[in-house]
Amino acid sequence: MASFVTITYILTLIVSNFATSIISKSDAPKYEPNWESLDSRPLPSWYDEAKVGIFIHWGVFSVPSFGSEWFWSLWKDQKNEKYIDFMKNNYPEHFTYQEFAKDFTAEFFDAKEWADIFVKSGAKYVVLTSKHHGDTLCGLLNTHIAGIRKTLGHIEILLIIPEMKELVETYKPDILWSDGEWEATASYWNSTEFLAWLYNDSPVGEYVIVNDRWGRDTLCRHGDFFTCNDRYNPGILQSHKWENAMTIDIASWGFRREAKLADYYTPLDLISQIASTVSCGGNILINVGPTKEGTISPILEERLLQIGEWLSINGEAIYGTTPWTAQNDTLTWGVWYTSKGSAVYAIVLHWTWYANTLPLSSVMGLFDDRNTKVTMLGNEDDGNLEWFLSDAVYIKFPDKSTVKSEWAWVLKIESNSADNDV
Repeated sequence: MASFVTITYILTLIVSNFATSIISKSDAPKYEPNWESLDSRPLPSWYDEAKVGIFIHWGVFSVPSFGSEWFWSLWKDQKNEKYIDFMKNNYPEHFTYQEFAKDFTAEFFDAKEWADIFVKSGAKYVVLTSKHHGDTLCGLLNTHIAGIRKTLGHIEILLIIPEMKELVETYKPDILWSDGEWEATASYWNSTEFLAWLYNDSPVGEYVIVNDRWGRDTLCRHGDFFTCNDRYNPGILQSHKWENAMTIDIASWGFRREAKLADYYTPLDLISQIASTVSCGGNILINVGPTKEGTISPILEERLLQIGEWLSINGEAIYGTTPWTAQNDTLTWGVWYTSKGSAVYAIVLHWTWYANTLPLSSVMGLFDDRNTKVTMLGNEDDGNLEWFLSDAVYIKFPDKSTVKSEWAWVLKIESNSADNDV
């Protein structure tokens, strides 16, 4: 993913009805520049409620658009033969990486078009990689709608804190997504001093969120949410808020011209990632790599719209939910649980059961009361689904030709039993 001291800032895309939790500055606690104090800060509620975000990797590496966003490093530092051959076969002998910049034209870039795609995807926030391998994005997203902001960031240690402060004060982001933590320790980057200022004195202190990449000693240990590693999805409930930053293109964070259809996750793959991530207490940050011309390729746009179509039907089981007492079902593979109030949601990834009947074991305790109701999101008008108890609870699905959701299906279980939240 992003290299060196890449600091990725948020394009706040507030497209939900979630309200940011605001605390009066006069009443807000003051945080000291040490991890014990900084880690005591409560997580602003908007982030946990949002669940789904979009990541954007876009830069000069989008010009060769070959192999990986690590193009420069793989070509020049690692002397990777594939990249050397690509340059030898397609560019003059002494061509430099910097010369790609003149072709980073973005002539078809349209901030409103991007925003429309992201809104339709169901995402509630957007993170732009603002600098990668020495390439800075700035000025491109200044004209915006729906709260989308342009952003940039990254300089060396002598200037990094003043520049980050300037960016925060100018653009007022909701998230600071830092990267390149392996380069040095947090004390080298003065990370705790900066974060204390961010929480205490910046204009976004009440609601800003930061990740865990503030030094090689902070990953998966400190920060409002943990990323731990790229494509992190532990599959079990975590005690600290976390985020699964992953890509639609299986192999790259940037756009690749040589990618094949099989290199892209299917809609079901992506919905499975959303379901398992949210069930285990995480947010998901789904990456797209735009082209050098400033467009989002049709395959990526299609995947985002397919996710959005699914969320428009089943988002009740995702947004604003909390983990349930069980994350997945012990009997049936491909079922993930979330909860909200007295409702438990079973996100069912596969329609492969005998006679349209789904057996579930983890929720049997919710069916002691014959008044327990089960409906399928999107098909509520069809009424309650039939169920019966045996060695498991067996739930009768409707005819598949009548269901609204195409790739995965959500059962809403409403019971008079005890509180279902963790």
